[in-house]
Amino acid sequence: MAFDGVTIAGIVNELKGIITGNRIYKIAQPEKDELLLTIKGSCGQVRLVLSADASLPLLYMTNKNKTSPMTAPNFCMLLRKHLQNARIVSVSQPGLERVVSFELEHLNELGDLCRKYLIIELMGKHSNIIFCDDRGMIIDSIKHISGMVSSVREVLPGRAYFIPKTQEKAELLELEEKELAGILTAKNMPLYKAVYSGFTGLSPCIAHELCYRAGIDSDKASADLSEAELDRITGKLCALREDIKNGSFCPNVVYENRQPREYAVTRLTSYSDENTRFFDTVSELLEYYYAEKNAVTRIRQRSVDLRKIVQTALERNVRKYDLQRKQLEDTKKREKYRIYGELLNTYGYGAQPGAKSLEAFNYYENQMITIPLDPTLSAGENAKKYFEKYQKLKRTFEALTTLTEETRAEIEHLSSISTSLDIALKEEDLVQIKEELIESGYVRRKGGKRQKSERITSKPFHYISSDGFHIYVGKNNFQNDELTFKIASGGDWWFHAKGIPGSHVVLKSDGSEPPDRAFEEAGRLAAYYSQARGQEKVEIDYTQKKNVKKPGGAKPGFVVYYTNYSLVIDSDITGIEQSED
Repeated sequence: MAFDGVTIAGIVNELKGIITGNRIYKIAQPEKDELLLTIKGSCGQVRLVLSADASLPLLYMTNKNKTSPMTAPNFCMLLRKHLQNARIVSVSQPGLERVVSFELEHLNELGDLCRKYLIIELMGKHSNIIFCDDRGMIIDSIKHISGMVSSVREVLPGRAYFIPKTQEKAELLELEEKELAGILTAKNMPLYKAVYSGFTGLSPCIAHELCYRAGIDSDKASADLSEAELDRITGKLCALREDIKNGSFCPNVVYENRQPREYAVTRLTSYSDENTRFFDTVSELLEYYYAEKNAVTRIRQRSVDLRKIVQTALERNVRKYDLQRKQLEDTKKREKYRIYGELLNTYGYGAQPGAKSLEAFNYYENQMITIPLDPTLSAGENAKKYFEKYQKLKRTFEALTTLTEETRAEIEHLSSISTSLDIALKEEDLVQIKEELIESGYVRRKGGKRQKSERITSKPFHYISSDGFHIYVGKNNFQNDELTFKIASGGDWWFHAKGIPGSHVVLKSDGSEPPDRAFEEAGRLAAYYSQARGQEKVEIDYTQKKNVKKPGGAKPGFVVYYTNYSLVIDSDITGIEQSED
């Protein structure tokens, strides 16, 4: 999942065919590191996103608009002054560098035709958008980089622009096949590493794909390749080079467990088509992939405060539980004190005044024991003292047993909330989780009453099995209770990961017996939406809903059942259809 030089070659090829010769109609800067150019002409109207964000640099076309600040930043104002209505002469990429240059033609204040260059560098934390004149001098940039920040290159007005060569990599597009082989064999490292570290613009994902196409183990040392293997891998490199030069791209995203695993603009043949989604354009691919990624990131950011509250409470309760268990262990000696007291009442007459111990027969265990004595007390007084210790430890045991059980239940409850936060995909999913934390006393409600804007709109996940049976998955404890005790009927089947926090899963039977495949798919969903997500073997309990009960006063999501079946299954839900409702 890298925005590498090959991906950039795909987007540049796309831009050349669509925006070349058209004019920049509007320039906006919706984020501090992002530009949004509205382009009009023979292409109709398209918007071009140029993002130099350190964590997510991007370049793609979109139809969506973004809200801009009321006052445009200085860099945006400068571009508007020079480039408003400028014509896009060309779009280019030097080799397979992660750099795109827009050559622009415009009229200056005197009406003379001038040329400028808008350059975007998509290099992770070094990403930047730089505005240059026709002599290659920097007019301004969205990020200013001084000599104090970088000893390689200053990016400041008045400085000459150049692409720094920080890595000694060869240009794939310029080399002959024999030269490719020499670069690979010169590196004594795993072949896939030799590929992406030897040539500009290739990511590890593309390197693994080329090894797969060549039928060579990607971990095999490049220096140990046979002549036939070397011919195959260089042949695949040449084929990739020709695809890039000819503009033959195949934008696709590969999924695993419904999560995007890799994307590329060349076909990833090492993955099956059923786990791959194809796109018509590179822009559609990038917009889709990163919109999904941004949604997950945004939910993570929105739930940071809730996660911190849950984690802090969980850690506190775990420490309390450990202390209570230790104290509970100490109360085990209470029975010894009771026996000492009873034996002293029975055999105390044999104790000598001032004795420090008494040998007595323990008729509970049929053996002699030694009972320590306080020499300043009589046998009866020693017995009374032991009975007092026994009563005290007994009371402590009874109180700690209740407290320990309450603390254990609270740990399970908080762990289930933590799992619910991991499951949440939308902002409305967080509303019920926050409400549960409020009711549990961990969060204080503002204003004392639930706000109208916090009305519950989140619904359980809805899947359809391969055989057409409906499967529902609760996203949090409130939904788990509602799903199990309101939506499910007595004959429906109920699933849950055994002994760990997770969602309630209901397989609707509709009065018939679901096939084994439906049970397996429901079990996979129960495994996936649990703390065991990602594991290959997860034990799942399942039973009919009529066997599931909720104890009085139990916390949300807590149920009991005494009759159940079990299955062990993986947590891969690939191929299970999710309904959009």
